[in-house]
Amino acid sequence: MAILDERGHWELDRGDELEAALLSGLGKRGGRALIISTSARDDTHPFSRWIDDPVTGSFVQEHRPPIGLPADDADSLLLANPGAAFGIGNSVDWLQDQARRCIARGGSALTSLRLHNRNERVSGESRDLLITLDEWLGCEADTLPSRDGSVVIGIDLGGSASMTAAAICWPATGRLECRGTFPAAPSLLDRGQADGVSGRYVEMLDRGELSVLGDRTVPVAAWLTEVLRHVADCNILAITADRYKQAELGEAMQRAGVRAPVVWRGQGFRDGGEDCERFRRACFDGQVIASPSLLLRSAFADAVTLRDPANNLKLAKARSTGRIDAAAATVLAVAQGARITAQPKQRARALWV
Repeated sequence: MAILDERGHWELDRGDELEAALLSGLGKRGGRALIISTSARDDTHPFSRWIDDPVTGSFVQEHRPPIGLPADDADSLLLANPGAAFGIGNSVDWLQDQARRCIARGGSALTSLRLHNRNERVSGESRDLLITLDEWLGCEADTLPSRDGSVVIGIDLGGSASMTAAAICWPATGRLECRGTFPAAPSLLDRGQADGVSGRYVEMLDRGELSVLGDRTVPVAAWLTEVLRHVADCNILAITADRYKQAELGEAMQRAGVRAPVVWRGQGFRDGGEDCERFRRACFDGQVIASPSLLLRSAFADAVTLRDPANNLKLAKARSTGRIDAAAATVLAVAQGARITAQPKQRARALWV
């Protein structure tokens, strides 16, 4: 018998080699392996695959609470630490004290608690996340403000592999809606396997957060028409997008007959730094309100920021197969909405003759 402890946190390459060597030796002798660990950081990790796609003859036992609960929730702490009720391991009181301390500290301390003590499958990315899970959960609400006022639309165009996403922001109320789109081939399930997120894309489709359009690529003009149909009853203050795709999006807007102001933004440290900071400030000030969204949770889990020597930010992926298109579109829309609302309102002047 081989006991592989904390397999979810082994170094990937060397850990995979060691696991393969051990299992190969066990197979020659009819042996058994006991693989024990708290959750790995994402669905792509080999330990997560053991749980999500069990092989024939294996037995899986998992104690993972639902995502989105408060870190100091006693019931979910007991679910993640079942031995605590019987005096095994850390007590519930100790776990709650640690949770409250990490809630007060926030940032990486709270992420580490969710990963190691609450057994949640959350990103343990050590680089600077655009926004942490708990910070984003503070922006989610079951009841959204009404669709009153004008809208700002943020667009992130993808290719054959990337997602195409649109974020719609109502600056006056803070309401945010976001939708993603993939082409039909390959299927969402195959894409999920290739991107290491298993059936997450299929679940997003079932929740109405993701759609399929086109064959190998998303037809931009037809997709843009669908986006505008969703806000047909609203006045569009601006459409904002990455200037890298300016020619492609501009042609599609002409074909779709779009008549709205367009703001082109860069994704480097200059424009990106301002947009990321405005987005963060809006989230922290309670000016972003969205429905619980697996699409956005998944995107923000893979969205990190890189800093230049002057401490300016730009958005980047935490992993090569991560899909942060929805996060990029959201940052563009919210930041542009913040710029619009920050402009002073002009007062009418009386002219005496």
